[in-house]
Amino acid sequence: MDPVIVVGAGPVGLTLSLALARQGVPSVVLDEGPGKDEQRPARTVILREDTAALVERLARTSFDATGSRWTGWRSLRRKQVMRELTFGEQMPSPLHLAQHELTGALREAAAGERLIKIAVNSRLDSIEQESGALTAHTRGAKGTWWRGSFLVGCDGPRSTVRKLLDIRFPGRTSVERHAVAALRTELPWPGEALLHRSLPWRTSGPSGGEVVGRPLAEGAWRLDWLLPPRSELITPDILVTRIRETLAGWCAGSTPPYELLDTGVHTVHHRLARRWRVGRVFLAGDAAHLLGALGTQGLDEGLRDADNLAWKLALAWHDGPHEALLDSYQAERRAVVAGRLRAADQALPILRGGKGLRSYVAGSTRGHDALLTDGHLGHGALGAPGAYADSPLAPEPSDAAVDVGTAPGAPIRDVRVTAPDGSFVRLRDRLGLGHLLVVLIAPGTGVWERRHWVSAGVMPRLAAAVTALPHESELLVAESYPGAPAHSVLLVRPDGHLVTALSGVHPAQLYAAAQAALGGPVEDGAKAGSAARTS
Repeated sequence: MDPVIVVGAGPVGLTLSLALARQGVPSVVLDEGPGKDEQRPARTVILREDTAALVERLARTSFDATGSRWTGWRSLRRKQVMRELTFGEQMPSPLHLAQHELTGALREAAAGERLIKIAVNSRLDSIEQESGALTAHTRGAKGTWWRGSFLVGCDGPRSTVRKLLDIRFPGRTSVERHAVAALRTELPWPGEALLHRSLPWRTSGPSGGEVVGRPLAEGAWRLDWLLPPRSELITPDILVTRIRETLAGWCAGSTPPYELLDTGVHTVHHRLARRWRVGRVFLAGDAAHLLGALGTQGLDEGLRDADNLAWKLALAWHDGPHEALLDSYQAERRAVVAGRLRAADQALPILRGGKGLRSYVAGSTRGHDALLTDGHLGHGALGAPGAYADSPLAPEPSDAAVDVGTAPGAPIRDVRVTAPDGSFVRLRDRLGLGHLLVVLIAPGTGVWERRHWVSAGVMPRLAAAVTALPHESELLVAESYPGAPAHSVLLVRPDGHLVTALSGVHPAQLYAAAQAALGGPVEDGAKAGSAARTS
Protein backbone atom coordinates (compact mmCIF):
# COMPACT_ATOMS: atom_id res chain seq x y z
CA MET A 1 0.00 0.00 0.00
CA ASP A 2 1.16 3.56 -0.67
CA PRO A 3 2.77 5.57 2.14
CA VAL A 4 1.09 8.37 4.05
CA ILE A 5 2.20 11.79 2.76
CA VAL A 6 2.96 14.28 5.55
CA VAL A 7 3.27 17.88 4.39
CA GLY A 8 5.51 19.86 6.74
CA ALA A 9 8.63 18.86 8.69
CA GLY A 10 7.94 20.78 11.88
CA PRO A 11 7.35 19.15 15.25
CA VAL A 12 3.78 18.07 14.41
CA GLY A 13 4.64 16.55 11.02
CA LEU A 14 7.70 14.73 12.34
CA THR A 15 5.79 13.47 15.40
CA LEU A 16 3.06 12.11 13.14
CA SER A 17 5.53 10.35 10.83
CA LEU A 18 7.35 8.77 13.79
CA ALA A 19 4.07 7.69 15.38
CA LEU A 20 3.04 6.05 12.10
CA ALA A 21 6.39 4.30 11.79
CA ARG A 22 6.04 2.84 15.30
CA GLN A 23 2.85 1.22 14.02
CA GLY A 24 4.41 -0.13 10.83
CA VAL A 25 3.14 2.57 8.44
CA PRO A 26 5.56 4.17 5.93
CA SER A 27 5.40 7.90 5.28
CA VAL A 28 6.93 10.56 3.05
CA VAL A 29 7.54 13.93 4.73
CA LEU A 30 7.53 16.84 2.28
CA ASP A 31 9.81 19.55 3.67
CA GLU A 32 9.79 22.78 1.70
CA GLY A 33 13.05 23.84 3.37
CA PRO A 34 16.61 22.51 3.13
CA GLY A 35 16.25 20.15 6.10
CA LYS A 36 17.92 22.40 8.67
CA ASP A 37 16.26 24.28 11.50
CA GLU A 38 17.08 27.89 12.36
CA GLN A 39 18.35 28.19 15.91
CA ARG A 40 16.15 30.72 17.72
CA PRO A 41 16.51 30.55 21.53
CA ALA A 42 13.55 32.92 21.94
CA ARG A 43 11.25 30.57 20.04
CA THR A 44 10.44 27.98 22.68
CA VAL A 45 7.76 25.40 23.37
CA ILE A 46 6.10 24.29 26.59
CA LEU A 47 4.87 20.72 26.71
CA ARG A 48 2.57 19.24 29.31
CA GLU A 49 3.59 16.03 31.06
CA ASP A 50 1.89 13.64 28.62
CA THR A 51 2.97 15.38 25.40
CA ALA A 52 6.55 15.60 26.71
CA ALA A 53 6.39 11.84 27.33
CA LEU A 54 5.03 11.37 23.79
CA VAL A 55 7.90 13.15 22.01
CA GLU A 56 10.53 11.58 24.26
CA ARG A 57 9.09 8.16 23.51
CA LEU A 58 9.07 8.78 19.76
CA ALA A 59 12.48 10.48 19.61
CA ARG A 60 13.88 7.82 21.95
CA THR A 61 15.68 10.46 23.93
CA SER A 62 15.32 12.53 27.07
CA PHE A 63 15.13 16.31 26.88
CA ASP A 64 16.39 16.77 30.44
CA ALA A 65 19.74 18.08 29.16
CA THR A 66 18.37 20.48 26.52
CA GLY A 67 15.14 21.47 28.25
CA SER A 68 14.06 22.72 31.64
CA ARG A 69 11.60 21.21 34.10
CA TRP A 70 10.75 23.91 36.60
CA THR A 71 10.94 23.52 40.36
CA GLY A 72 7.98 25.80 40.96
CA TRP A 73 5.70 28.63 39.87
CA ARG A 74 5.44 32.07 41.44
CA SER A 75 2.79 34.73 40.76
CA LEU A 76 3.26 38.36 41.79
CA ARG A 77 1.09 41.47 41.59
CA ARG A 78 3.00 44.68 42.10
CA LYS A 79 5.34 43.65 44.94
CA GLN A 80 3.07 41.06 46.52
CA VAL A 81 3.46 37.31 46.08
CA MET A 82 -0.01 36.04 45.15
CA ARG A 83 0.66 32.36 44.68
CA GLU A 84 3.47 29.83 44.94
CA LEU A 85 3.38 26.27 43.63
CA THR A 86 5.97 23.52 43.95
CA PHE A 87 6.27 20.89 41.23
CA GLY A 88 6.80 17.25 42.07
CA GLU A 89 5.21 13.84 41.69
CA GLN A 90 1.71 15.12 42.47
CA MET A 91 2.06 18.15 40.18
CA PRO A 92 4.60 17.44 37.41
CA SER A 93 6.41 20.35 35.82
CA PRO A 94 5.92 21.21 32.15
CA LEU A 95 8.91 20.76 29.85
CA HIS A 96 10.29 24.02 28.42
CA LEU A 97 12.81 23.94 25.58
CA ALA A 98 13.80 25.74 22.39
CA GLN A 99 11.71 24.59 19.44
CA HIS A 100 14.79 23.88 17.32
CA GLU A 101 15.99 21.43 20.01
CA LEU A 102 12.70 19.55 19.80
CA THR A 103 12.57 19.60 16.01
CA GLY A 104 16.20 18.54 15.74
CA ALA A 105 15.70 15.50 17.98
CA LEU A 106 12.59 14.45 16.07
CA ARG A 107 14.34 14.98 12.73
CA GLU A 108 17.30 12.85 13.85
CA ALA A 109 14.95 10.06 14.95
CA ALA A 110 13.09 10.24 11.64
CA ALA A 111 16.36 10.07 9.69
CA GLY A 112 17.16 6.76 11.38
CA GLU A 113 13.74 5.26 10.70
CA ARG A 114 13.57 3.06 7.59
CA LEU A 115 9.82 3.69 7.14
CA ILE A 116 10.25 7.47 6.86
CA LYS A 117 11.50 9.35 3.82
CA ILE A 118 12.12 13.10 4.17
CA ALA A 119 12.06 14.99 0.87
CA VAL A 120 13.71 18.40 1.30
CA ASN A 121 13.13 21.44 -0.92
CA SER A 122 9.75 19.98 -1.83
CA ARG A 123 6.97 22.56 -1.90
CA LEU A 124 3.48 21.18 -2.49
CA ASP A 125 1.43 22.80 -5.26
CA SER A 126 -1.38 20.36 -6.08
CA ILE A 127 -3.35 17.40 -4.72
CA GLU A 128 -5.46 14.96 -6.72
CA GLN A 129 -7.68 12.46 -4.90
CA GLU A 130 -8.83 9.14 -6.30
CA SER A 131 -11.17 6.51 -4.87
CA GLY A 132 -8.42 4.44 -3.24
CA ALA A 133 -5.38 6.74 -3.17
CA LEU A 134 -4.16 10.24 -3.98
CA THR A 135 -1.27 12.02 -5.67
CA ALA A 136 0.54 15.17 -4.67
CA HIS A 137 2.83 17.31 -6.80
CA THR A 138 5.81 19.29 -5.53
CA ARG A 139 7.63 21.92 -7.49
CA GLY A 140 11.36 22.46 -7.58
CA ALA A 141 14.22 21.90 -10.00
CA LYS A 142 12.35 18.79 -11.11
CA GLY A 143 8.64 18.61 -10.44
CA THR A 144 7.75 15.38 -8.65
CA TRP A 145 4.52 13.43 -8.28
CA TRP A 146 4.05 11.53 -5.03
CA ARG A 147 1.47 8.79 -4.65
CA GLY A 148 0.03 8.18 -1.20
CA SER A 149 -2.71 6.43 0.71
CA PHE A 150 -3.53 9.51 2.83
CA LEU A 151 -2.14 13.04 3.13
CA VAL A 152 -1.88 15.16 6.28
CA GLY A 153 -1.24 18.89 6.13
CA CYS A 154 1.05 19.86 9.03
CA ASP A 155 2.29 22.90 7.12
CA GLY A 156 1.52 25.71 9.52
CA PRO A 157 -0.73 28.78 9.64
CA ARG A 158 -0.40 29.54 5.92
CA SER A 159 -1.09 25.92 5.03
CA THR A 160 -0.92 25.15 1.33
CA VAL A 161 -2.94 21.97 1.95
CA ARG A 162 -5.75 23.95 3.54
CA LYS A 163 -5.78 26.44 0.68
CA LEU A 164 -5.79 23.71 -1.97
CA LEU A 165 -8.80 22.17 -0.25
CA ASP A 166 -10.49 25.61 -0.08
CA ILE A 167 -11.18 25.25 3.64
CA ARG A 168 -12.12 28.43 5.49
CA PHE A 169 -9.97 29.46 8.46
CA PRO A 170 -12.05 32.02 10.40
CA GLY A 171 -11.10 33.62 13.68
CA ARG A 172 -9.49 36.63 15.29
CA THR A 173 -6.24 38.35 14.37
CA SER A 174 -3.74 39.80 16.87
CA VAL A 175 -5.57 38.63 19.98
CA GLU A 176 -2.39 39.33 21.96
CA ARG A 177 1.11 40.61 21.19
CA HIS A 178 4.22 39.90 23.20
CA ALA A 179 7.77 41.20 23.11
CA VAL A 180 10.09 38.25 23.70
CA ALA A 181 13.71 37.93 24.81
CA ALA A 182 15.91 34.94 25.57
CA LEU A 183 18.83 35.77 27.84
CA ARG A 184 21.25 34.17 30.24
CA THR A 185 21.30 35.64 33.73
CA GLU A 186 20.74 34.85 37.42
CA LEU A 187 17.39 35.68 39.01
CA PRO A 188 16.26 35.47 42.66
CA TRP A 189 14.02 32.48 41.80
CA PRO A 190 16.38 29.91 40.23
CA GLY A 191 14.43 27.18 38.49
CA GLU A 192 11.03 28.79 39.12
CA ALA A 193 8.78 30.22 36.43
CA LEU A 194 7.00 33.41 37.36
CA LEU A 195 4.10 35.60 36.29
CA HIS A 196 4.29 39.26 37.31
CA ARG A 197 1.29 41.56 36.81
CA SER A 198 0.81 45.28 37.52
CA LEU A 199 4.54 45.92 37.32
CA PRO A 200 5.58 48.60 39.85
CA TRP A 201 8.74 49.81 38.10
CA ARG A 202 7.59 50.90 34.64
CA THR A 203 9.87 53.95 34.35
CA SER A 204 9.66 53.88 30.53
CA GLY A 205 5.87 54.17 30.43
CA PRO A 206 2.65 53.97 32.44
CA SER A 207 2.42 51.61 35.39
CA GLY A 208 0.83 48.22 34.85
CA GLY A 209 1.76 45.58 32.35
CA GLU A 210 2.58 41.90 32.61
CA VAL A 211 5.70 39.84 32.16
CA VAL A 212 6.29 36.09 32.33
CA GLY A 213 9.74 34.63 33.03
CA ARG A 214 10.36 30.95 32.31
CA PRO A 215 13.65 29.08 32.87
CA LEU A 216 15.40 27.31 30.02
CA ALA A 217 18.42 25.00 30.18
CA GLU A 218 21.93 26.19 31.09
CA GLY A 219 20.90 29.28 33.04
CA ALA A 220 18.85 30.83 30.23
CA TRP A 221 15.43 32.43 30.54
CA ARG A 222 12.64 33.41 28.20
CA LEU A 223 10.88 36.65 29.13
CA ASP A 224 7.54 37.66 27.56
CA TRP A 225 6.08 41.15 27.99
CA LEU A 226 2.40 41.59 27.15
CA LEU A 227 2.08 44.56 24.80
CA PRO A 228 -0.93 46.87 24.95
CA PRO A 229 -3.32 46.83 21.97
CA ARG A 230 -2.18 48.99 19.06
CA SER A 231 1.13 49.60 20.83
CA GLU A 232 4.09 51.27 19.22
CA LEU A 233 6.73 49.45 17.22
CA ILE A 234 9.10 47.59 19.55
CA THR A 235 12.59 48.75 18.61
CA PRO A 236 15.79 47.12 19.91
CA ASP A 237 16.34 50.09 22.24
CA ILE A 238 12.84 49.81 23.71
CA LEU A 239 13.30 46.07 24.26
CA VAL A 240 16.67 46.52 25.97
CA THR A 241 15.07 49.11 28.25
CA ARG A 242 12.32 46.63 29.15
CA ILE A 243 14.92 43.95 29.88
CA ARG A 244 17.00 46.19 32.12
CA GLU A 245 14.10 47.60 34.12
CA THR A 246 12.54 44.17 34.58
CA LEU A 247 15.76 42.60 35.79
CA ALA A 248 16.39 45.56 38.09
CA GLY A 249 12.84 45.32 39.44
CA TRP A 250 13.37 41.67 40.28
CA CYS A 251 16.87 42.16 41.72
CA ALA A 252 16.40 44.94 44.30
CA GLY A 253 16.94 47.82 41.88
CA SER A 254 20.26 46.70 40.40
CA THR A 255 20.39 45.17 36.90
CA PRO A 256 22.40 41.92 37.11
CA PRO A 257 24.82 40.92 34.35
CA TYR A 258 23.03 39.24 31.44
CA GLU A 259 23.78 37.88 27.99
CA LEU A 260 21.11 38.59 25.39
CA LEU A 261 20.64 35.53 23.17
CA ASP A 262 17.66 36.34 20.97
CA THR A 263 14.65 38.64 20.70
CA GLY A 264 11.38 38.83 18.82
CA VAL A 265 7.75 39.89 18.80
CA HIS A 266 5.14 37.13 19.05
CA THR A 267 1.61 37.80 17.81
CA VAL A 268 -1.19 35.45 18.91
CA HIS A 269 -4.05 34.70 16.52
CA HIS A 270 -7.12 32.58 17.24
CA ARG A 271 -8.40 30.63 14.24
CA LEU A 272 -10.13 27.30 13.66
CA ALA A 273 -10.46 25.52 10.32
CA ARG A 274 -14.04 24.67 9.33
CA ARG A 275 -13.08 21.14 8.27
CA TRP A 276 -10.18 18.93 9.26
CA ARG A 277 -10.85 16.15 6.78
CA VAL A 278 -11.67 16.10 3.07
CA GLY A 279 -11.64 12.55 1.74
CA ARG A 280 -8.15 11.16 2.26
CA VAL A 281 -6.67 14.53 3.28
CA PHE A 282 -6.45 15.78 6.88
CA LEU A 283 -5.23 18.93 8.65
CA ALA A 284 -3.24 18.98 11.91
CA GLY A 285 -1.43 21.50 14.09
CA ASP A 286 -1.32 25.15 13.06
CA ALA A 287 -2.82 24.25 9.69
CA ALA A 288 -6.04 23.36 11.57
CA HIS A 289 -6.00 25.78 14.51
CA LEU A 290 -4.22 28.75 16.02
CA LEU A 291 -4.40 29.54 19.74
CA GLY A 292 -2.05 30.78 22.40
CA ALA A 293 -3.57 33.68 24.35
CA LEU A 294 -3.50 33.61 28.17
CA GLY A 295 -0.64 31.13 28.29
CA THR A 296 -2.24 28.31 26.29
CA GLN A 297 0.18 26.41 24.07
CA GLY A 298 -0.68 25.77 20.41
CA LEU A 299 2.09 23.24 19.75
CA ASP A 300 0.94 21.10 22.66
CA GLU A 301 -2.47 20.81 20.97
CA GLY A 302 -0.80 20.08 17.61
CA LEU A 303 1.07 17.14 19.11
CA ARG A 304 -2.23 15.83 20.49
CA ASP A 305 -3.62 16.06 16.95
CA ALA A 306 -0.79 13.86 15.69
CA ASP A 307 -1.22 11.35 18.52
CA ASN A 308 -4.98 11.12 17.91
CA LEU A 309 -4.69 10.73 14.15
CA ALA A 310 -1.72 8.35 13.94
CA TRP A 311 -3.38 5.21 15.34
CA LYS A 312 -6.53 5.78 13.30
CA LEU A 313 -4.58 6.17 10.04
CA ALA A 314 -2.50 3.12 10.96
CA LEU A 315 -5.61 1.00 11.50
CA ALA A 316 -7.10 2.13 8.17
CA TRP A 317 -3.75 1.60 6.39
CA HIS A 318 -3.34 -1.97 7.68
CA ASP A 319 -6.92 -3.19 7.74
CA GLY A 320 -8.83 -1.19 5.14
CA PRO A 321 -11.28 1.71 5.33
CA HIS A 322 -12.54 2.67 8.78
CA GLU A 323 -14.59 5.73 7.84
CA ALA A 324 -16.25 6.26 11.21
CA LEU A 325 -12.88 5.98 12.93
CA LEU A 326 -11.25 8.46 10.54
CA ASP A 327 -14.18 10.88 10.89
CA SER A 328 -13.77 10.77 14.67
CA TYR A 329 -10.45 12.63 14.36
CA GLN A 330 -12.20 15.87 13.44
CA ALA A 331 -15.09 15.24 15.83
CA GLU A 332 -12.76 14.74 18.81
CA ARG A 333 -9.91 17.12 18.19
CA ARG A 334 -11.86 20.04 16.72
CA ALA A 335 -14.31 19.97 19.64
CA VAL A 336 -11.46 20.09 22.18
CA VAL A 337 -9.67 22.99 20.45
CA ALA A 338 -12.95 24.85 19.94
CA GLY A 339 -13.63 24.51 23.67
CA ARG A 340 -10.17 25.86 24.47
CA LEU A 341 -10.73 28.85 22.16
CA ARG A 342 -14.15 29.57 23.68
CA ALA A 343 -12.67 29.48 27.19
CA ALA A 344 -9.91 31.91 26.20
CA ASP A 345 -12.35 34.25 24.42
CA GLN A 346 -14.60 34.32 27.50
CA ALA A 347 -11.69 35.01 29.84
CA LEU A 348 -9.99 37.67 27.72
CA PRO A 349 -12.48 40.51 28.44
CA ILE A 350 -12.22 39.78 32.16
CA LEU A 351 -8.43 39.61 32.27
CA ARG A 352 -7.59 42.27 29.69
CA GLY A 353 -10.59 44.57 30.07
CA GLY A 354 -8.77 47.20 32.05
CA LYS A 355 -10.43 48.99 34.95
CA GLY A 356 -14.12 49.15 35.73
CA LEU A 357 -16.46 47.27 38.05
CA ARG A 358 -14.48 44.02 37.94
CA SER A 359 -11.46 45.79 39.40
CA TYR A 360 -13.42 46.40 42.63
CA VAL A 361 -14.92 42.93 43.06
CA ALA A 362 -13.42 41.25 46.13
CA GLY A 363 -11.15 38.37 45.23
CA SER A 364 -11.11 39.21 41.52
CA THR A 365 -7.33 39.64 41.43
CA ARG A 366 -6.71 36.15 42.79
CA GLY A 367 -9.31 34.76 40.40
CA HIS A 368 -7.54 36.40 37.48
CA ASP A 369 -4.23 34.98 38.68
CA ALA A 370 -5.75 31.49 38.91
CA LEU A 371 -7.07 31.71 35.33
CA LEU A 372 -3.71 32.79 33.96
CA THR A 373 -1.87 30.14 35.96
CA ASP A 374 -4.21 27.50 34.54
CA GLY A 375 -3.34 28.57 31.01
CA HIS A 376 0.39 28.57 31.63
CA LEU A 377 0.55 25.30 33.57
CA GLY A 378 -2.01 23.20 31.71
CA HIS A 379 -4.85 23.20 34.24
CA GLY A 380 -8.55 23.99 34.02
CA ALA A 381 -10.55 24.98 30.95
CA LEU A 382 -7.67 27.04 29.55
CA GLY A 383 -4.96 24.42 29.74
CA ALA A 384 -5.92 20.92 30.85
CA PRO A 385 -5.69 18.10 28.27
CA GLY A 386 -8.99 17.70 26.48
CA ALA A 387 -11.31 14.77 27.16
CA TYR A 388 -13.34 13.19 24.37
CA ALA A 389 -16.47 12.89 26.48
CA ASP A 390 -18.84 13.25 23.51
CA SER A 391 -16.73 11.19 21.13
CA PRO A 392 -18.48 9.12 18.46
CA LEU A 393 -16.16 6.33 19.63
CA ALA A 394 -17.62 6.27 23.14
CA PRO A 395 -19.28 2.95 24.06
CA GLU A 396 -22.93 2.67 25.07
CA PRO A 397 -23.64 3.02 28.82
CA SER A 398 -23.19 -0.24 30.68
CA ASP A 399 -24.30 -1.49 34.08
CA ALA A 400 -20.81 -2.99 34.42
CA ALA A 401 -19.11 0.43 34.15
CA VAL A 402 -17.48 1.83 37.27
CA ASP A 403 -16.16 5.31 38.09
CA VAL A 404 -12.41 5.73 38.47
CA GLY A 405 -10.17 8.76 38.88
CA THR A 406 -10.15 9.30 35.12
CA ALA A 407 -13.35 10.13 33.23
CA PRO A 408 -14.12 8.16 30.05
CA GLY A 409 -12.48 9.94 27.11
CA ALA A 410 -9.82 11.63 29.27
CA PRO A 411 -6.07 10.83 29.18
CA ILE A 412 -5.07 8.03 31.55
CA ARG A 413 -2.80 8.61 34.52
CA ASP A 414 0.67 7.11 34.32
CA VAL A 415 1.14 4.20 36.75
CA ARG A 416 3.52 1.27 37.06
CA VAL A 417 2.21 -1.88 35.37
CA THR A 418 3.38 -5.45 34.85
CA ALA A 419 3.91 -6.23 31.16
CA PRO A 420 3.14 -9.64 29.60
CA ASP A 421 6.81 -10.65 29.93
CA GLY A 422 6.71 -10.01 33.68
CA SER A 423 8.72 -6.77 33.61
CA PHE A 424 7.62 -3.61 35.43
CA VAL A 425 7.08 -0.65 33.06
CA ARG A 426 5.18 2.61 33.00
CA LEU A 427 1.72 2.53 31.47
CA ARG A 428 2.62 5.35 29.06
CA ASP A 429 5.50 3.26 27.74
CA ARG A 430 2.95 0.87 26.23
CA LEU A 431 1.15 3.58 24.26
CA GLY A 432 1.56 4.41 20.59
CA LEU A 433 2.00 0.86 19.31
CA GLY A 434 -1.47 0.56 17.81
CA HIS A 435 -2.71 -1.81 20.53
CA LEU A 436 -5.71 -1.47 22.75
CA LEU A 437 -4.56 -1.77 26.36
CA VAL A 438 -6.53 -3.71 28.98
CA VAL A 439 -5.40 -2.96 32.53
CA LEU A 440 -6.47 -5.10 35.48
CA ILE A 441 -6.25 -3.40 38.88
CA ALA A 442 -5.01 -6.14 41.22
CA PRO A 443 -3.65 -5.01 44.60
CA GLY A 444 -0.79 -7.11 45.90
CA THR A 445 0.52 -8.31 42.55
CA GLY A 446 3.45 -5.92 42.73
CA VAL A 447 5.12 -7.95 45.48
CA TRP A 448 4.75 -11.35 43.78
CA GLU A 449 6.40 -12.71 40.68
CA ARG A 450 4.05 -12.87 37.74
CA ARG A 451 4.20 -16.67 37.55
CA HIS A 452 2.49 -16.87 40.95
CA TRP A 453 -0.69 -15.01 39.92
CA VAL A 454 -0.89 -15.11 36.11
CA SER A 455 -3.01 -18.28 36.23
CA ALA A 456 -4.95 -17.44 39.40
CA GLY A 457 -8.21 -15.67 40.14
CA VAL A 458 -9.79 -13.74 37.27
CA MET A 459 -6.64 -13.72 35.12
CA PRO A 460 -7.42 -16.76 32.89
CA ARG A 461 -10.93 -15.49 32.12
CA LEU A 462 -9.70 -11.95 31.45
CA ALA A 463 -6.85 -13.21 29.25
CA ALA A 464 -9.35 -15.17 27.17
CA ALA A 465 -11.59 -12.10 26.84
CA VAL A 466 -8.63 -9.96 25.70
CA THR A 467 -7.63 -12.56 23.11
CA ALA A 468 -11.16 -12.44 21.68
CA LEU A 469 -11.24 -8.63 21.23
CA PRO A 470 -11.73 -7.29 17.68
CA HIS A 471 -8.27 -5.69 17.56
CA GLU A 472 -4.79 -6.55 18.78
CA SER A 473 -4.74 -5.88 22.53
CA GLU A 474 -2.28 -6.13 25.39
CA LEU A 475 -3.14 -7.22 28.92
CA LEU A 476 -1.36 -5.33 31.70
CA VAL A 477 -1.72 -5.52 35.47
CA ALA A 478 -1.44 -2.56 37.86
CA GLU A 479 -1.31 -2.80 41.64
CA SER A 480 -3.37 0.39 41.86
CA TYR A 481 -4.85 3.22 39.80
CA PRO A 482 -6.20 6.52 41.19
CA GLY A 483 -9.84 6.09 42.19
CA ALA A 484 -10.12 2.55 40.80
CA PRO A 485 -11.62 -0.22 42.95
CA ALA A 486 -9.79 -3.53 43.22
CA HIS A 487 -10.35 -5.90 40.30
CA SER A 488 -11.68 -3.20 37.98
CA VAL A 489 -10.66 -3.46 34.32
CA LEU A 490 -9.63 -0.41 32.27
CA LEU A 491 -9.79 -0.31 28.48
CA VAL A 492 -7.36 2.25 27.02
CA ARG A 493 -6.99 3.49 23.43
CA PRO A 494 -3.60 3.47 21.66
CA ASP A 495 -3.33 7.24 22.25
CA GLY A 496 -3.81 6.86 26.00
CA HIS A 497 -7.45 7.95 26.41
CA LEU A 498 -9.69 5.86 28.62
CA VAL A 499 -12.50 4.07 26.78
CA THR A 500 -14.22 2.64 29.84
CA ALA A 501 -13.65 1.08 33.26
CA LEU A 502 -15.57 -2.08 34.19
CA SER A 503 -16.24 -3.56 37.61
CA GLY A 504 -14.54 -6.89 37.06
CA VAL A 505 -14.31 -9.21 34.06
CA HIS A 506 -17.26 -8.76 31.70
CA PRO A 507 -16.23 -10.19 28.31
CA ALA A 508 -19.32 -9.06 26.38
CA GLN A 509 -19.14 -5.47 27.65
CA LEU A 510 -15.39 -5.34 27.10
CA TYR A 511 -15.83 -6.52 23.52
CA ALA A 512 -18.59 -3.97 22.87
CA ALA A 513 -16.48 -1.13 24.27
CA ALA A 514 -13.48 -2.17 22.15
CA GLN A 515 -15.66 -2.37 19.06
CA ALA A 516 -17.04 1.12 19.71
CA ALA A 517 -13.52 2.52 20.22
CA LEU A 518 -12.61 1.23 16.75
CA GLY A 519 -15.51 3.03 15.12
CA GLY A 520 -17.97 0.18 15.03
CA PRO A 521 -18.02 -3.41 13.74
CA VAL A 522 -14.79 -4.48 12.05
CA GLU A 523 -14.75 -6.36 8.75
CA ASP A 524 -14.04 -10.10 8.98
CA GLY A 525 -10.53 -9.76 7.58
CA ALA A 526 -9.57 -6.81 9.74
CA LYS A 527 -8.76 -8.70 12.91
CA ALA A 528 -6.67 -11.18 10.97
CA GLY A 529 -4.78 -8.28 9.43
CA SER A 530 -4.18 -6.77 12.86
CA ALA A 531 -2.98 -10.08 14.30
CA ALA A 532 -0.54 -10.57 11.44
CA ARG A 533 0.92 -7.12 11.88
CA THR A 534 4.11 -6.71 13.88
CA SER A 535 4.71 -3.62 15.98
